[in-house]
Amino acid sequence: MNYIHFISLLLFCFTAVLISGCEPHAESNAETRDQRNKVALTFPDDVFGIYQGTLNITNPRGEQTIPMEFHLLETDSIHQYDYILIYSGQPRNYTLIAKDLEKGVFELDENNGIILPTYFNKNTLHSFFEVNDNLLSSRLQFFHDRVDFEILFASNDQNIQSGSGDDVKVLGIPISTFQKASLYKQ
Repeated sequence: MNYIHFISLLLFCFTAVLISGCEPHAESNAETRDQRNKVALTFPDDVFGIYQGTLNITNPRGEQTIPMEFHLLETDSIHQYDYILIYSGQPRNYTLIAKDLEKGVFELDENNGIILPTYFNKNTLHSFFEVNDNLLSSRLQFFHDRVDFEILFASNDQNIQSGSGDDVKVLGIPISTFQKASLYKQ
């Protein structure tokens, strides 16, 4: 009986050592991944590629999900890059043009006469624009293995005015549509 008890105790201790030995390794892998994702990326060189995932759209009519892809690819033209958004298999082919790489200044040419000022700051590509009295904010936050995509939509005719006195006028504009996706590098 003592022999069986001793073997059981030995197996328990051996298992405990194995389990405790594996856990720090798993934590260090997660920590390494998190640290790698916090490293400043050189844009666009560090993020060229094809990203895929699901776009979640939330608006007053409800929620919807659709497949989405984002392609950022080099071209033969200096400081011009293919910037392709694909929603449910329908591509939108744009051109990203570097105006001042050092300052993170870009233009997104929709190749239809529309050009949007775009800025890269702290691993995130930002643009803000108005279309027919509707405001849109676009941001793509890049990580080592993915890009988090977000578009916010607000109708400027739904604004709420506040503030006091003659000198301060504040317009609050309610966001009506949220589009969000985590797209993973392929």
